[in-house]
Amino acid sequence: MSKKSVAASSDTETRATSEHAPDLRMWLRMLACTNLIENHIRGRLRAEFDITLPRFDLMSQLERSPQGLKMGELSKRMMVTGGNVTGITDQLVAEKLVIREDSPADRRAYIVKLTPEGRRSFRKMAESHEKWVLSLFEGMDEKQRKQLYELLALLKSSAQKAAAKR
Repeated sequence: MSKKSVAASSDTETRATSEHAPDLRMWLRMLACTNLIENHIRGRLRAEFDITLPRFDLMSQLERSPQGLKMGELSKRMMVTGGNVTGITDQLVAEKLVIREDSPADRRAYIVKLTPEGRRSFRKMAESHEKWVLSLFEGMDEKQRKQLYELLALLKSSAQKAAAKR
């Protein structure tokens, strides 16, 4: 068996059997889909742009905030530690894709912004990223994609309500 077929046959969904609750099997299937999509995107970013998904994600956050973001806000939005954001930012600064400036409002904080080169580079990556994601849904027709989107909205709402009860 090839490495690809081994990986495909041993995803998270294979952990469940028909004896497990349907909702658990559904959760594992969603997790398997998420992992497949994320791994595909990671591989394409690395192969075509020599960039990691976390670096792409940081640039994405900055692209949506042209005025820049504090390091702490980046950490919160990316759901990673401040140390991770610092390491990623240091790499992108070295490549001249982002700049780090002192915050005028808080001497202890830095504001991170995309450079013009970073903005151009990100736009190229984002165009490709969108095409890759669209290609992953080609096996579904428009009606099925809309239905899945609506069902996921219901699941999200249900999960938010359950989390709020804790």
